[in-house]
Amino acid sequence: MRLGIRAQLLVSMGALLLFALLPLFLVVERLTRANLEQIWELDARSLGRAVASHVAEARSSRSETDLVALAQAEIGSVAGLALYDPSGALTSALGSTSALPARVPIDREEVRQLGTSGAPALLVLVPGSRGPVAALLVADATALRATPVVRLVALYIGLLGATMLLLSYVVLTRFVIGPLERLSHAAVRVADGARELSAPSAGARELVELGASLATMTNRLRSEEEALRRTIDDVRAAKAQLEQAQQTVVRSERLASVGRLSAGLAHEIGNPLAAISSFQELLLESENLDAEERDFLVRMKRETERVQRVLRDLLDFARPGSAFSRSDEPGARADVVAAVLHVTQLVEPQRTFKEVELATELSEGLPDVAMPAERLEQVLLNLVLNAGDAAKKPAGRVVVRVLPCTRGVRLEVEDDGGGVDPSVVDRLFEPFVTTKEVGKGTGLGLAVCRGLVEAAGGVIRHDRGQSGARFVVELPRVSGDETSSA
Repeated sequence: MRLGIRAQLLVSMGALLLFALLPLFLVVERLTRANLEQIWELDARSLGRAVASHVAEARSSRSETDLVALAQAEIGSVAGLALYDPSGALTSALGSTSALPARVPIDREEVRQLGTSGAPALLVLVPGSRGPVAALLVADATALRATPVVRLVALYIGLLGATMLLLSYVVLTRFVIGPLERLSHAAVRVADGARELSAPSAGARELVELGASLATMTNRLRSEEEALRRTIDDVRAAKAQLEQAQQTVVRSERLASVGRLSAGLAHEIGNPLAAISSFQELLLESENLDAEERDFLVRMKRETERVQRVLRDLLDFARPGSAFSRSDEPGARADVVAAVLHVTQLVEPQRTFKEVELATELSEGLPDVAMPAERLEQVLLNLVLNAGDAAKKPAGRVVVRVLPCTRGVRLEVEDDGGGVDPSVVDRLFEPFVTTKEVGKGTGLGLAVCRGLVEAAGGVIRHDRGQSGARFVVELPRVSGDETSSA
């Protein structure tokens, strides 16, 4: 686990104080012990000289018996006492005799340092008229003990170190660690989505300047991010426009291809088909045909009409982008309600709608739309017929709704069938895409509707209905028409 900056600084300062105060403590302890030894030595010399002088004076005037009694009385203040003859030889000794020398000089006063069982000792030698007298003083361990003083010094140094650490902690927290933590939290908030970095205004000058620099950098990064987002949005919009343009180009190319194909088919196949259809009608008017021949002719005419319908669908699909664009008919307008009523009258007699209910929901007061009436009826007719084919059989239902919308008029055609196969939803308005059985549809109806609606400036799309499919057409109102729905 990595320590934080506060812990690292405290550990570093603690080690520094230890290295700084420990030698000081050792020096104080040594000086205290040396001073105590020096004081004891001075006191011991004075005491030993006094005792030895007293005994030496008493020796010149007292008997040997009295002198021994006096010497025994002085043993309480010294560790040992020795009497020497005029030649310096030891005559008698009391107390600690092992450290007393056997012979001493007789003509001078002398102080010797001795060592007795590890404790410092002094031997004070005083000359006398009847011979020198020596007093032995041994230091008491308790007298030289510096423990109380050392404890006081250790306590003082410990309190000093603790106070310095505490003061350092407070100062570091207030002027360094606190601003750094606030700066770190502000950076985390920016990383979580905050728009600005709240830099701390208190603390060391360098930290305040660092916070200001980070705030400036954050604002600049945010500005660059916004600019990048706008650029990305512009690129996405341009990409969408390019894709739409590409789709338009592809559709236009398909229209052109189908147009060329349709023109060729109309020239090469249309006239022969018209002739064949005419001959078939003439033969059907004949009364000399038996039932089997008439059935064959009816089937031939039906298939011929199907070929003609396919050819017409091809021509209609190629037409919306050119000859029937709104720009070629600037004054085009249509009443949507009238177009719906006209289309319902056309499809109700058909066999499909004998088993399907066709309902209308029409709003009043709708504006006219900017689209030729015949083109609008063609779109409606295609959507209604598709809905009739997809509705349930029997007792199915198709609903045509006309509603106001922001653009102008919204037209909905909804059935109660099974809906559009999800595999073709994305390609539903492309040419030659159909969900009908082979022979029942060319896949051009919705493509024609899309071309007609977009040529009028509207949009067409597929929505999921309540149970089946719903196709929605939104057409713009005629420019300058202020008519609104009731």
